[in-house]
Amino acid sequence: MNNAGITGGNGLTWELDPSVWRRVIDVNLVGCFLVSRAVIPHLLANGYGRIVNVASIAGKEGNPTASHYSASKAGVIGLTKSLGKELATKNVLVNCVTPAAANTEIFAQMKPEHIEYMRSRIPMGRFVEIDEIASLICWLASEDCSFSTGAVFDISGGRATY
Repeated sequence: MNNAGITGGNGLTWELDPSVWRRVIDVNLVGCFLVSRAVIPHLLANGYGRIVNVASIAGKEGNPTASHYSASKAGVIGLTKSLGKELATKNVLVNCVTPAAANTEIFAQMKPEHIEYMRSRIPMGRFVEIDEIASLICWLASEDCSFSTGAVFDISGGRATY
């Protein structure tokens, strides 16, 4: 599972420091690529594997004052789709989840008004629980998941728009 992620704080896109932008892309997207690159040869040698990437609903919709985070998670979605197609006949399935916000340590990197904005966008009116995300990831990583690859699984409390 590729689950690394930082927000890089919040700010208007044109006011973000390029070094902050690059750091978010490096951790959230390049890190996912590097882990995949390292593990896929082993999965291919074993003739079986499951990769689950953790993106974000922000990667599908974009969040104001979080363009760097949103862009990085959109990249994870694209990477998932590409890898899923590349590995489709190899018994190595690659999928991703796009959770809405969960109340984790990552909130410490965000402004309170951004946290409230995210909660207000969720029709169920609450943040997703970690165990809810974990249950979905466990299925995607299991043998029961046998015909989904390159897919994006929303766990957004109704926020997803596509």
